Amino acid sequence: MIQNIEITINGETYKYSQNTTLQEIYMDHQEKHRYPIILARVNNRLRELSYSIKEDSIVEFLDLSTPEGNRVHINGLTFVLLYAIRSLYGKKANAIIQHSLDKGIYFQTTFKLTEEKLEDIKKAMKDIIKKDMPITKLTIDRLEAINYFNTIGDTVKAGTMRYNTDNYIHLYRIGNMYNYFYNMMPPSTGKLKDFDLTYIKGNGFSLRFPTVFIANKIKKYEHHPHLFEVFSEFKEWARLIHIENAVDLNRVVSTGKISDLIKIDETLQSARLLRTAKEINSRKDKVKIVLLAGPSSSGKTTTSRKLCMYLQSFGLHPKTIGMDDYFVEREETPLDENGNPDFECLEAIDLKLFDKQIGALLKGEEVVTPTYNFTLGEKDYRTTMQLEDNDILIIEGIHALDDRILTNINREKKYKIYICPLTELNLDNHNRIPTTDNRLLRRIVRDNRTRDYSVEQTLKQWPNVRKGEELYIFPYQDESDATINSAAIYEIGVLKTYVEPLLYSVESSSPYYEEAKRLINFLRMFLPIPSDAIPEDAVIREFIGGSYFNAD
Repeated sequence: MIQNIEITINGETYKYSQNTTLQEIYMDHQEKHRYPIILARVNNRLRELSYSIKEDSIVEFLDLSTPEGNRVHINGLTFVLLYAIRSLYGKKANAIIQHSLDKGIYFQTTFKLTEEKLEDIKKAMKDIIKKDMPITKLTIDRLEAINYFNTIGDTVKAGTMRYNTDNYIHLYRIGNMYNYFYNMMPPSTGKLKDFDLTYIKGNGFSLRFPTVFIANKIKKYEHHPHLFEVFSEFKEWARLIHIENAVDLNRVVSTGKISDLIKIDETLQSARLLRTAKEINSRKDKVKIVLLAGPSSSGKTTTSRKLCMYLQSFGLHPKTIGMDDYFVEREETPLDENGNPDFECLEAIDLKLFDKQIGALLKGEEVVTPTYNFTLGEKDYRTTMQLEDNDILIIEGIHALDDRILTNINREKKYKIYICPLTELNLDNHNRIPTTDNRLLRRIVRDNRTRDYSVEQTLKQWPNVRKGEELYIFPYQDESDATINSAAIYEIGVLKTYVEPLLYSVESSSPYYEEAKRLINFLRMFLPIPSDAIPEDAVIREFIGGSYFNAD
């Protein structure tokens, strides 16, 4: 006898037959969503729309305007892209995922690409989406999956399976094409209408789509030359040393050669920062201020202090100022749309005082600079500063690249640096490592170690942190004179040893359980890496502890 169950959606309760799938329910609620429903949360668990509901449940339907739905949308688009390419150019044709690029993802094809071919690929994708082809989930034996991917020549994907200890693997199928994605998938191609392709150069192009922060449209492509150049440089280095994905890194770890890789990578990181210091020194007759900014957990503290050391080696005398010390008094702090204090916006900074004091310092005047008391919410004036002939001012803050600050000082006197961990690794050819995940893992470890924050506290704050970055940091990254990549090629394996136990502390009843589980599943792709060989001046030390620049 078929029983009825009660399903609560948006506070209203409906009756359905037991074992009804989400696919059978969602159409009754599609009109409340701007984009196609692509995923659901059932009793605090993320479920694909093929999921059958067996008991009374609370259901929340998700589209691409949510972080979870957006990841599924990107996964589905990637699969459709690969299917379209192989349909047009044969089974050996492929597109290799590279990195994020201007609210999209940058790919490179394994065949000669032209703008005309990209238009053909786009048309083929639209045809596949219009046909609403099913995306089927299959569970197969892990060894069978390894054999399958080796047979079709995808040795990287086979390597991914090798380091997975599960007995069974989930694959997805469109038509006669199978692939592995570590995130979930939509039930069919018809839900993936919102995308565009932009030709970049050579065999490279960008797959673009609405994002959580620009959910009402697909952003027009804007090229970011500094960021693209840094990504390309690090990608080429990774190619030269044959470590382009998690499989390659795991191979180095499993053969006992990780200490050598750490030493090589850190030497290279230091050399690149030294290159920036040399550039600043070459302009010392004009440059009097170095402005340094980057998103959360970029390693700004370590980078700025190492930079100061390098500048000192050239005979310069760096003096540092943090823009956070120029916050307005607490009662003057602007409020956000929810009526909460907005410490991220530019108006939270006392710009009048900041501009006045920096201008006075450049004139050689003595200034009493503030130190902000975050407990009392007010500035405390007790530090006297004056610049001598060989002094150079290092200013760090999230608004340091904003062209609305220090408008009273000529641009030629400023040297702007953008810092961000831009990992050159991907999981495999079709599954990327978002830089935001790298930064989030760093922040979880540091928050727990230095502030005694739980994982849930960090995850709760993360959306607001990301919102601030999108509004106040990323739009100004092209203002920089130099872009510094603070990611170490080996660091995910190191972070795993610190963050994985913390993630297991999140209870299944927590609203952050699914995010913690996603990160755990991501980290399972990496072998753990000990921190013994990491030098004290490495950026990663800022997060895991043992840094030369911080007392632990």
